[in-house]
Amino acid sequence: MTTERSLKRRTKLSLILFAGVLTASGIGLAHANQITQWFSTQYELVTGENPHPVTLIRPKQAPLSAMALLGKQIFFDKTLSGSGQLSCASCHSPQHAYGPPNHDSVMLGGPGLRLQGARAVPSLMYLERQPNFSIGPDNAEQENVNLNQLARDGQSAPRAQKNARNDASANNVVPQGGLFWDGRVNTLQAQASGPLYNPVEMDGGTPAIVAQKLAQAPYAKVFTQLFGPAIFRDPKQAVAEALFAVARYQIEDPSFHPYSSKFDAWLEGKTTLSRREMRGYLLFNDPQKGNCAACHRDQPTRDHLPPLFTDHQYEALGVPRNPAIKANSNPAYHDLGLCGPFRDDLTKQTQYCGMFLTPTLRNVATRHVFFHNGVYHTLDEVLDFYDFRDTEPGKIYPRGANGAVEKFNDLPAADRANVDTADAPFDRHAGEKPALTADERADLIAFLKTLTDGWQPD
Repeated sequence: MTTERSLKRRTKLSLILFAGVLTASGIGLAHANQITQWFSTQYELVTGENPHPVTLIRPKQAPLSAMALLGKQIFFDKTLSGSGQLSCASCHSPQHAYGPPNHDSVMLGGPGLRLQGARAVPSLMYLERQPNFSIGPDNAEQENVNLNQLARDGQSAPRAQKNARNDASANNVVPQGGLFWDGRVNTLQAQASGPLYNPVEMDGGTPAIVAQKLAQAPYAKVFTQLFGPAIFRDPKQAVAEALFAVARYQIEDPSFHPYSSKFDAWLEGKTTLSRREMRGYLLFNDPQKGNCAACHRDQPTRDHLPPLFTDHQYEALGVPRNPAIKANSNPAYHDLGLCGPFRDDLTKQTQYCGMFLTPTLRNVATRHVFFHNGVYHTLDEVLDFYDFRDTEPGKIYPRGANGAVEKFNDLPAADRANVDTADAPFDRHAGEKPALTADERADLIAFLKTLTDGWQPD
């Protein structure tokens, strides 16, 4: 008769060997079949503990600098907007993981807060380690290489299939990094300028208008102390310094990168996962089931930095068109991500049309808006998309006038071949069983909830 003690010993053994999740180095694909066989039994779910804990290295906490404190005031300053009612924090709410505070697909802005933004608001959390935009792994030797040349080279380069059990795809010559859904800027300072001047967002107007408001703000004295008494004579420089201060706030304030989820505690051996959470975690890492870790990497780095749950790469997933976005009422309008309309340096690289940045899954359970166009509002809907996009597309996409399902209907017909149909779970076909059952989707959501920051032991 098998004892509970022996079950625990085998649980520890299987988890230690689990696909590199518990160690920075990982294990090879040679063991994948053996691991899958182990995970088909129940003994690995008995304890839910991490038998090989790691010490995670988090950003050092210190009092905010004067620059960051100024940036915090600017971050919450609504007067900088054209309406006087919208600040950075209005769309990037601290109470909502610095993401949108509501269920709207896109936020409203402009002079009367009646104009729709173009895309769903991403979270500002965990951007301190975001790499610069590149095609292929970020390489200092390629800083002066033309992006279009790299893109052309990438078309003939071999591409490793994305698999939750290995990181070979990290070396693929594909777009990665950068900020916004299309990676069009590389610094938090540049990112902050986008919404500030966008007429459908903060609608700040010109640098002269924004600088005048900065000069009249309660923090104007601190501003001149930091940047000199003549700073407001140069409006562009004044605004640039203000946005630099906002960037410093995001870098220094630990609320933007606390790494305080239950999963972080589990990695460090400070808690156990429930059976449902553990089942969800195994599905997350199973290349034949969720395969989530193929894009949302869950291992600590070799130098013990916590996982970011993204590989920073771009994917064309083919999410359905969102009728809630008024611009979509024009059948000629398409948001093509890397191909435009908000960046124009890759428009000729049509192989990238429809690709958007893979976001972090940290705090994903706190969100109510998913994907670049905000078409889904619950994790259940998101997992239905992954499960049924290819197996039962009629559940995901509308039917056209001819009665046929309009698959990938948010992309022009010419760009639909860019959609990923090779990597699991998108390698299935109509009529086949979906990757996950309803119970498995519930298990996976239970695991995703362990990625929410602010966890406290019972």
